[in-house]
Amino acid sequence: MENKTSKNILYIAIGLLLAAAIALGTMWVNSTKQIEQMEELFAIEKEELESEYSTFATQYDELKIRISNDSLRTKLEQEKLRTQQLLEELQQTKATDAAEITRLKKELKTVRAVLRSYVVQIDSLNRLNDKLTKENKRVKAKMQEATQTITTLNEEKEALSEKVELASQLDVMGLKMYPAKKSGKEINKIKKARKLVITFTIPKNITASTGDKTIYAHIIAPDGSVLCKESTNRFTYENKEINYSIKKYIEYTGEEQEVTMYWDIEEYLQAGRYRLHIFADGNMIGYNDFNFE
Repeated sequence: MENKTSKNILYIAIGLLLAAAIALGTMWVNSTKQIEQMEELFAIEKEELESEYSTFATQYDELKIRISNDSLRTKLEQEKLRTQQLLEELQQTKATDAAEITRLKKELKTVRAVLRSYVVQIDSLNRLNDKLTKENKRVKAKMQEATQTITTLNEEKEALSEKVELASQLDVMGLKMYPAKKSGKEINKIKKARKLVITFTIPKNITASTGDKTIYAHIIAPDGSVLCKESTNRFTYENKEINYSIKKYIEYTGEEQEVTMYWDIEEYLQAGRYRLHIFADGNMIGYNDFNFE
């Protein structure tokens, strides 16, 4: 009876041991699967972290292209190097090193926050630069417009000055030259003439300066020579010294004035075309051609 009882106890013990062994085996298998799953999760998380670090390092390079501020570019380069250093640490970390991966995950949050602050700062600077560029273009356009206006006004002023200057010059009307006897009577044949008589009218001009004026007559004979009594009889016209034939002083009051000038013929004058120029105040104020028999 005792032997039977002992056997029963032994069977029960063996059963309990087998059950315990089966339970432990099941627990070990489940624990191994959990560890494998955790390692897979850590490996995936590590890859994701590496990808984000690489992306952030690239973004720092892209940000440097968008700015020209040397100081800011230096800071971006420093942050890029720090990000690359953390990436290298992550690459050297085993997927099973949960503590190190957790630390590098926290570091990634800091990197992300710093990068975001630089993005905001650079966007703000670029918007400011765009605004300043537009303002600069607007100011330049205004300056160009003002410069053009000044240029136009100066051109108009110069044109007006030229008009005023032209308007202030003396003028000649009814310019005439004819051969005459000693008495002053006009004749047809220059060979019989004793003088050349020049007559003209200076019209009224309220813009011209008044006072003493010197009138010069410049007569060119058919052979091209200038009728001139002395080689020293010269006046200046357009920065050149020119011989004059006759010089006369008048007092100009601004009112219409008749002028008569005489050339005493002391040489042989041939028939043909004679050219006459009248000068005053450094300007040629009259011109005409005359044909004498």
